[in-house]
Formats: sequence, C-alpha cells, structure tokens
Amino acid sequence: ETMLGDGAVAVHPSDARYAGIVGKLVHLPLCDRLIPIITDDYPDPTFGSGAVKITGAHDFNDYAVALRHNIPLYPLMDTKGVMRADDAPDNMVPVKYRGLDRFDARTAVVADITGEGLAVMIPNPRRVGDNPPPEEPALIPYVETKKIMQPFGDRSKVVIEPMLTDQWFVDTAKIVQPAIDAVRNGATVILPEQHEKVYFHWLENIEPWCISRQLWWGHQIPVWYGLSIDPDDFTDDEGDEALDEVEIFSILTDNLDREPQAQCAADLLAVTELFRDALAPLPHPLDHARIIEVADRATAVDALAQSLADYNLSQDPTHLVYPVWRDPDVLDTWFSSGLWPIGTLGWPENTPELQRYFPTSTLVTGFDIIFFWVARMMMMQLAVVGQVPFKTVYVHALVRDEKGKKMSKSLGNVLDPLDLIDAYGTDAVRFTLTAMAAMGRDLKLSTQRIAGYRNFGTKLWNAARFAELNGVWDGYQPQKAAPQAAQTVNRWIIGECARALAEVDAALTAYRFDAAANALYAFVWGRVCDWYVEFAKPLLDDEATAPETRKTMAWVLDQCLILLHPIMPFVTEELWGSTARREKYLIHADWPTYGTDLIDGQADREMTWVIALIEEIRSARAQMHVPVGLKLPMVQVALDAAGRDAWARNAGLIQRLARVESLSEASAPKGSILIPVEGGTFALPLDGVIDIGAEQTRLTKALEKLEKDLGGLRGRLNNPKFVAAAPADIVTENRETLALGEAEAAKLRAALARLAEMA
Repeated sequence: ETMLGDGAVAVHPSDARYAGIVGKLVHLPLCDRLIPIITDDYPDPTFGSGAVKITGAHDFNDYAVALRHNIPLYPLMDTKGVMRADDAPDNMVPVKYRGLDRFDARTAVVADITGEGLAVMIPNPRRVGDNPPPEEPALIPYVETKKIMQPFGDRSKVVIEPMLTDQWFVDTAKIVQPAIDAVRNGATVILPEQHEKVYFHWLENIEPWCISRQLWWGHQIPVWYGLSIDPDDFTDDEGDEALDEVEIFSILTDNLDREPQAQCAADLLAVTELFRDALAPLPHPLDHARIIEVADRATAVDALAQSLADYNLSQDPTHLVYPVWRDPDVLDTWFSSGLWPIGTLGWPENTPELQRYFPTSTLVTGFDIIFFWVARMMMMQLAVVGQVPFKTVYVHALVRDEKGKKMSKSLGNVLDPLDLIDAYGTDAVRFTLTAMAAMGRDLKLSTQRIAGYRNFGTKLWNAARFAELNGVWDGYQPQKAAPQAAQTVNRWIIGECARALAEVDAALTAYRFDAAANALYAFVWGRVCDWYVEFAKPLLDDEATAPETRKTMAWVLDQCLILLHPIMPFVTEELWGSTARREKYLIHADWPTYGTDLIDGQADREMTWVIALIEEIRSARAQMHVPVGLKLPMVQVALDAAGRDAWARNAGLIQRLARVESLSEASAPKGSILIPVEGGTFALPLDGVIDIGAEQTRLTKALEKLEKDLGGLRGRLNNPKFVAAAPADIVTENRETLALGEAEAAKLRAALARLAEMA
C-alpha cells in the first residue's frame, strides 16, 4: 500500500545490471505515474533484486534517500492508518483506495497487481492430486520468504507506521560539543568508566532532537501563532501607504489562509508584547488591534472576520482584534527533565537555592537513561547557564531477578519493593541492594538474600539487648573519643572499629557501595556480634574488668550504629534513641574522624591468633562429625613463646568457645588430627570419639558424587557451542555453581587427608 507513494527507484552505483537504465523513468503500477531510476549507496545489490522503491514519506531510510536526491514526499495515510481521502494536490492515493484501512488497501493493491498480470506467478502447491480443489487457482503470485524488520508499539502491540508530521526540533549540533568536552577533560566524571562509551557514542552521532509530542499531558510548548500580516501588503506600487480602509480589510480578508507567524515567550503576557511590536508598523486601526487568545487557527480566522465586520459597522477601533493561539503540542519529557538541575532551584530567577546547590555534586542514575537524561542535562545546562550540572555521574546497575532475567510483569518475576518492605523491613531491602551494587554489574535480587540481611538487623538488635542486660547503657554518657582500655580484647575491638571506618571511607570515596556494605557486615556481624560479644562475657562477669568493658562495648555499638545508619536508617535510629539519652538524632550525628592509630598492633596480633585457633578447632570438629556439645581434651605439640603467652592470657575464652576440656603438652597421640596455628601445632585426639572408617566412607561417597556433578559442569563450560548459544545468565550461573562446588570438593579432600593421617 505504500508503493502508491513511491517517488523513485534506487539502485547501487556499482550494480552493473541496471547501469543502462539509470536516469530513465519507470511506470508506477496502479498510479499512472512515471518515477525516475536513481543511484544511491543505500540499496544492497546482493539482497533481493537490488532495486529499492523509495517511499520518502513512510520509511526512515527512504526519507534520507529522498532528501539527498530531491525526490518528492507523498504522504498516503492519516493518523489513524487510513488511506487519505482528501483532494489535496499531494494526495497520490488512487481514488479506489481512498478511505481504506492500510491493511485492507494492502490486500486490494496485491489483488490489483496480480489482476493486471504484473506479479511473478508460480504453480499453486495446494493444487495436488488428480482432483485439486476447484477454488484453488492454478497459479499464484510468488512471494519470497524473507523476514523483515517491522516495529511494533510496546503498549498498543500494533505496527508502527512512519509518516510525515510537523514537529519542533533542537539543532543539537550547535550545543553538543561542550557536553562532549566536559567529560573528555574531566569536568564531569562518569562511573563506571565503561559507560562513557554510551555517552560519547550518542553525542558524537547526534541528530536533530524532536522535542514536541502530541500528548494530553506535559509542558505545553511556549509558542503562539498569529495570522500573518505583512506591512508591504499595505503599500502601493510607488511605496505609499494604502490607507483606504476598504482596501485594508480587503487585503486582510484575502490573506487569512497565509502561513501564520510564530512568537516564542514564557507566557501570554510576554508573547502579547511581541505580537504588539509586530503590529506596530501596520496602518491604523490595525496597529491598535486588541490581542486576544483563541483556541486554534480556525477560531482565529472566524474571530478576525467577525471583528472586521464589527469595525465596518461601528468604526470603533476597540472592536478590532488580533487573535493568537498556542501550539497544542507538549514538550518531550526528556526536554523538560533535561532542565531538572536548574529548574528545581528556581531558574530562570537567580535564587539563593540556585546559587547554593548548583552545580550539584553527584548524579545517581541508571545506565539505561545515560543518553535519554544524562547527556541531555549536560547539553542543556551548558547551553543555558554555561556550567556542567554535576561533577560526578554514578551509574547504578539494573535490578534483575535471582536468575538474572529482567523483571517483567508478563514474565511474572517482578519483586515489588513495597511487598518486600512489608515482608522483610525497609532496612533489609536497602542493605541488600547496597551490598549487591557492584560497580558495572547487574543485581540478581532474591528474597533469600533479603531474608539474610533481615537476620543481620536482628543480630544488631540482639547485641544491643545483650548490652542492656549487662548494664552497658546504665548511666552511659555518649562520647566521640574511644575509651582508654587495658584489656587485650577491648583494645582489639577498638582497633577493629578504626579499621572498619577506614575501609568504609575508602569504599564510599570510590563509589563502591557494595564494598562499604560488605565491610560493615563483616565488622558488625563477624567481629562485634560473633566474637567480641562472646569474648566480653567473662570480662563483664568480673568486677575488675566489667566497667572498662561496658564503656568499650557502648562506644563500639555506637560506632556500629553511626556507620550503618546511611544504609539501615530505621533500626539504627531506633536503637540510638532507646539505648541512651542523646543530644541529637542519629541522622544529625557527626561522622567519625578517628584514624587507624587506634589499632593496637599487639592486641590485634594476639586476638587474630586466638580467633584463628578457635576457627581451626571448630572446622576440624565439623569435618570429623564430632558431636557439637562434646568437650575434648587438646594436646599442645609445639608452640613458640608468643603463642604460649597468647594461650595463657586467653585460655578461658579459647576453651569455652572451642569446646576444649583441657590442654596438655606432649606428642600427638594416635588417632588425633593436627591443628596448625601461627608459631605451633595442637592435636585433637579423636580415637574412640569418631569411627574413622565410617567417616572415610561417608566423605569419599560425598566427594565422588560432587566430582561427578562438577565433571558435567566442566564439560558444559568447556564446550564453545554451549557458551556461545546459552543465555549469558545461564552461563554465569553454571560458572558460579562450579566455583562453589570446587571449593566444597577442596574441603572434602582436606578432611579425607586428615582422616588418613589419623588412620
């Protein structure tokens, strides 16, 4: 059906098949028109016939070819996809197709081409056997089976029809270079840097930007139109003004259909002044006409005609009006939001807010709107106020489901944040998203991860309650400085606070929000809740060490709340207010500034040694399936002086947390497993505690099953065809599963090696 609007047929300049007919005319079927045969680089000589019909009004590529060769553009349809039925000179639709839906017109065009013998005909494959169906013709038109790229509306699901419309454009070539230069010279930094490619690719290949939309909502374009009245129309051949009123009104009436003039201004009052200036050179009484706003051009013509009639009857200048009407289109959303950095601060007025907050420091946004929004804000602020709108652009990842698929209502895999908040709490959702926000990687969000971080919030709450039960908050006076501590455990945890702060500061400075969250998780749960709370129990039971430990624990928990507050604001604010009398809310508390000088080297080495020993003992017991509650004797095989001192000062902690009944010094007894630590070795006798043979059998079977599964994964991932054909998320999931499986296999092999030593 678009063939009816063809303006030319194009072939490639190198296509020798058509060299002899280039420049000649060809008859356009059904339209009784001759159109030229031209050459252009657009046609592909190897595709189809190599000859392309150019329908400039209904195809983007054809439009470009038509402009290059000055080929006429013939619009065929209206905005409802119906073939034009008007009598305008540019309507090339033959009469019989006018008013038809575009798809009905397509069927009619194909039938008429076939009926005129212009289609390539082939035998009908449906006429088979001795008695073919009589309704089936012997020959049918030959149609090539070729897929074509056809756009569909994402909401309407109907075919999008390119067509000519009048729109407003920004000549972006005039404003784009400063936005490119700003990122090139570092005035604005995009993180991760990989997203600079998208930014530069779009700006360096930019085209005029269509900023008008035919919608019911949005900022209406600030342009008003008025009927064109040229002062030269009111002079005779000698240049004298034709002041005869009859002639004036005759000229006006004759020019009501002229292309209207346009004025751009912020509002009707401002545009009225512009139109008044345009009327000033006209003869009286036109120069004194009242400017009024009407709905549209048709209303304007009627209003002017009526006012001319009223003036003729009354000769009263106040009856003469000059009607103006506003452009009905609204601005593209990205044009409006492109002014966000200054528009929200009172621009175009030079407000105090604009002076204080512009330019902003950091923009946080998604990678999918770098060219929609970021690039346009850069262009527009540099063009309007001559400054970059922000110093840093942090591009966050896309939140996907746990299998890596983009969330979609049609797939049913959308996780609604409000539902997640109802189920797990706001803090858990916030911490999950922060901990997973690795720079440059999409988030695979699962409810299991959120539930895990909800448990993290519970762990913090329980630590504060433990402190309350042990009198930590009784009479507590909050202090910024760390308390003076003599006990090794207290000096160690104060240093751990300083180390955690340094890690978090470095991560936030580098926009590694995931690293900051994970450092806090390791510190709060791993160091404070898991180790320090346990280490502090005997100290809190001792009247000599309890006061210092209470002060230390209170200060340490305060640091946990302060450092966690940006990510988990609700539980931390609640605990901040309920644990002690504070001068101000946590949200107004100062960020800590103490340095790593709080790290006590001796305390750090000693407690690191103690923790490593306890973890080694626990790991060995777990691998050997030793009953959890069973206390075992331990043998000191060899140990240096530093280790002996560390044991002596922390024996009670080690024995309680590692389930060690006693310690003796001797050679490793038969049937024991070795526990290596820095500076020495311990032995854990298990003869009679476990069945070595049964454990070897169990672990061997588990390892064999695991290795079989890992073999299948390795084979799959080593197959180039699988890696190339499988979805990226499936390949990634397989690699992650393989890595976890190999780590588990290493643990099983280590346990078997220990059992072999025992045997």
